Amino acid sequence: MVYPYISTSADLLKSTVRIDELFPFLKEQGTASVAIVNSTLYGALPFWEACNQAGIHGVLGFSTSIEFEEQHYPVVLYAKTNEGYSNLLKISSALATRKRESIPEQWLKAYQEGLVCVIPDKLEWTLTDRSEVFNYISGIFGDRCFGSVQRPGGEIAESEEGFIAACGRVSLTIIATQEVRYLKKEGAFAYEVASAIGQGLKLSDGQRLLPAHTNAYAPTADEMELWFSDKPEWLDAAAAMLQSCKVAIRTNRQLLPVFPLAEEINKADYIKEYCLQGLEERLGTTSLWSEYLARLEYELDVIKKMGYIDYFLIVADFMKFARQEGILTGPGRGSSASSLVAFSLQITDVDPLEHGLLFERFLNPERVTLPDIDIDFADHRRHEVVEYVARKYGQTRTAQIITFGTLSAKAVARDTARVFGFESEDLEAISKLIPNRPGTTLRSALKENKALNDWIIAREERKTWFKTAIQLEGLPRHASTHAAGVILSPSSLVEYVPIEEGNEGIYLTQWPMGDLETIGLLKMDFLGLRNLTILEQIRKLLARDTGRTIDYRKLSLDDEKTYTLLAEGDTSGVFQLESDGMRKALRQIQPTAFGDIVAVNALYRPGPMEFIPLYARRKHKQESVAYVHPILEPILSETYGVIVYQEQIMKIAAQMAGFSLGEADILRRAVSKKKREILDQERVNFVNGALKKGFKESEATEVYDLIVRFADYGFPKSHAVAYSMISYQLAFMKANYPVHFYTAMLGNSAGNAEKTKQLLQEVKEKNIPLLPPSVQKSFSSYSIEEGKIRIGLNSIKGVPGTAVRALLASRKEGPFTSLFNIAERISAIHFTRKAFEPMIKAGALDDFELDRAVMLASLDSAVKHAELVKPDEEPGLFDEMGASFMKPKYTKASPIPENLKLDLEMEVLGFYLSTHPLQREKEKRNQKFDDLKSLKHKRDKDRVHVLGMVEEVKRIRTKKGDAMAFVNLQDDTGPASVTLFPEEYAKFNALLQEDAILEVQGTIENRMNRTSVICKNISK
Repeated sequence: MVYPYISTSADLLKSTVRIDELFPFLKEQGTASVAIVNSTLYGALPFWEACNQAGIHGVLGFSTSIEFEEQHYPVVLYAKTNEGYSNLLKISSALATRKRESIPEQWLKAYQEGLVCVIPDKLEWTLTDRSEVFNYISGIFGDRCFGSVQRPGGEIAESEEGFIAACGRVSLTIIATQEVRYLKKEGAFAYEVASAIGQGLKLSDGQRLLPAHTNAYAPTADEMELWFSDKPEWLDAAAAMLQSCKVAIRTNRQLLPVFPLAEEINKADYIKEYCLQGLEERLGTTSLWSEYLARLEYELDVIKKMGYIDYFLIVADFMKFARQEGILTGPGRGSSASSLVAFSLQITDVDPLEHGLLFERFLNPERVTLPDIDIDFADHRRHEVVEYVARKYGQTRTAQIITFGTLSAKAVARDTARVFGFESEDLEAISKLIPNRPGTTLRSALKENKALNDWIIAREERKTWFKTAIQLEGLPRHASTHAAGVILSPSSLVEYVPIEEGNEGIYLTQWPMGDLETIGLLKMDFLGLRNLTILEQIRKLLARDTGRTIDYRKLSLDDEKTYTLLAEGDTSGVFQLESDGMRKALRQIQPTAFGDIVAVNALYRPGPMEFIPLYARRKHKQESVAYVHPILEPILSETYGVIVYQEQIMKIAAQMAGFSLGEADILRRAVSKKKREILDQERVNFVNGALKKGFKESEATEVYDLIVRFADYGFPKSHAVAYSMISYQLAFMKANYPVHFYTAMLGNSAGNAEKTKQLLQEVKEKNIPLLPPSVQKSFSSYSIEEGKIRIGLNSIKGVPGTAVRALLASRKEGPFTSLFNIAERISAIHFTRKAFEPMIKAGALDDFELDRAVMLASLDSAVKHAELVKPDEEPGLFDEMGASFMKPKYTKASPIPENLKLDLEMEVLGFYLSTHPLQREKEKRNQKFDDLKSLKHKRDKDRVHVLGMVEEVKRIRTKKGDAMAFVNLQDDTGPASVTLFPEEYAKFNALLQEDAILEVQGTIENRMNRTSVICKNISK
């Protein structure tokens, strides 16, 4: 049995055949050969590997069209030899990068070698006399050209007889085939729905391309024999053709890129010289310590033996480009921060000797793996570095990596419903009934949610909808670009992998990351990190404001203000240290040195979290540090006897059991897998090693048990050190330059109301003056004005960005003199009620010293003025006269009451700017209330008395069916949560209205890092 044409689900929404379901079926049928035939080369490698695993002869096919006299004719090309496979990569890539739907004559002639061409019995080949194109194709391919006939469901097409005759005229052998697009006959409808999703059309749409028939399933061997019982020779010809295709895709190679250097230059000498120079610069001395030189020699020796010199030079080169262009790069990421070579070449900013980092954690001479140097860049400039690499190494050697989005539970449910033509309220119901939670499947959603089940069984078409959606769930739906991965190839990419058109002139691989690594191409991660962008913005603001330029690499790591800020947990906006739990950990530990930040970053994860209080008690000498064995003291003293880092496990194995650091790294990996036989084997090695070094068996066993216990908890210290540097840099700027810090943070929080509110609350508490938005002085984002923060015009909700840009461009010519002056200067295109009403409400026109009510009342006549004087941006009739003789007058209006003014500010800014209503209310009531912000510092059961405005009420029922509520309160210091149990709910429910100002008395409850007030009494 052979299958010459299996289209798989990798061919996006053109098939529902999944590899994991296909191969059990193929084995059942006793399949000898099978060919994948997709319209791209997506999915080719996983298919190939599955064939090898199943022991079935695999063939690579490609469904495409050829061009002849401006007509397109469908064909299937199969790779017969390795050269043919190479040509298939090139043809697929050329079509995808040049947006061609058919192969022109010159390409076909250039790339036909090693390929089999099969002409199908399709309309394009049989509609009229096609003898010319038959002659053209058979002339190119000779005996590698075949005709193919399919009889889906045993049906013989009307065109078959004519097609056989046409093939006979050019002596083409005919093969029997079956285009498989779903595995079982009953999959026809689900496939049609998938196809409709792919076309973006409803099933009822007349424009939709319909399947030719409903029998595109995989026939059994018996069915295929029955369908072609009159032509058994066609079946034999198909088997022979597939068997003649013998291709080997080479995997597990090292296709490392090459750094361009003149041939006479010895790369090992070159990199050594480069490193020595860089290290002198880093350490500020020419007499390098012997310790550094020895480590450098060792690392360079390993890098040379592994063949990675070019790789390091390439990374150093694009990092140099980033520095020259002023693009902020991260201090390091992952295990590469353990390398002194990386530090010397300015790839990382972490001195591994200063921080006790081990090179073997990065490159292990005893276990050859590709180096993984991931680099963080300021996210808004990452693309510049990728473009530089493409320019330097050539567009044909550089690509970004494709990634495939699949139909998740919610996506498949909604897509299928849309194709079924469900109404918008049904789509909304589906969105509510199926959770967004990662890992949710349609089956799990149905199990968990009775309401979903009830909704489905209410109507017949919903049952069909759900059944179909389950069949399509998890299929690849669309292709996109991997957020970070970049591939650099030693020669043209199309020699190894098919490519397609990408973004901004950089190609995209047709295969995802795992496949690229399998064939041996090197992936580099160019990551965009928002926090680096923020650091860059703070630095720019500071330079613009004070003329001072900060070099983050040279910050002193013992700044007192920074540690005070960290010890107070004042870390909103500080990378990795923002969460409530992390702040609590910082307040416990009270960091006094950089090592404390590294430790808390490594410990703040499920599992090791329990060691934070222990670390804190030992640091503050509230508990003595005990070591299982004295040999552990020098290794674990930095973390007060707690094993925090993987490097500590490696050092223990080296010191106690005499392991090399390479062996110690293998032990670390093995132990963390927790496999019983590996644990026992490694225990024997460890104990034997320790006995040789003169330790007792009991001591060695005790230490080994300690390693096993902590192996899961160990965190790479290299990564923790590198990322803690970014945490420290942000904390340093917040502690020393708060105005610049908050200005950058606020600009980056645009659109996030919660974050903006929190930051503005801190700005207020730190007595940093906040200036309202102003058409005369604001820029688009937040800015600094004489030590104060000015709100940007983009912060006002509803104001189009185009209006802001027009306003700022016009202001360069001089300040505005009135509302009407703005109208005639920026044109009626931008001067609209939609743009200027929110600005007036936000106080952005208060500079004209008129009440906001007057401005709002005069807005319509100002809009008319703009329409008359400057209807568009072309020079107008009145430009020369300055339109002075036609200026309208302001319309009189009563001043806006203070309360309404505040409400309007809240509406357009998302916060109260002038004064918070609660502030005034507290003054009016003349009582002492606990600030809501202070509640998280109180202890369990503490009594509190608060005043707050109701933001949201969530009413629920307990398991017994009693009503209770959770209330979100807000005052001028921040939000808090109040819980009303059934008894209190029954008493006070009537008072729980949105925007109501309430006095609440209750007690504090701290659970899961969340603080809430358990309500005892409420009054208005």
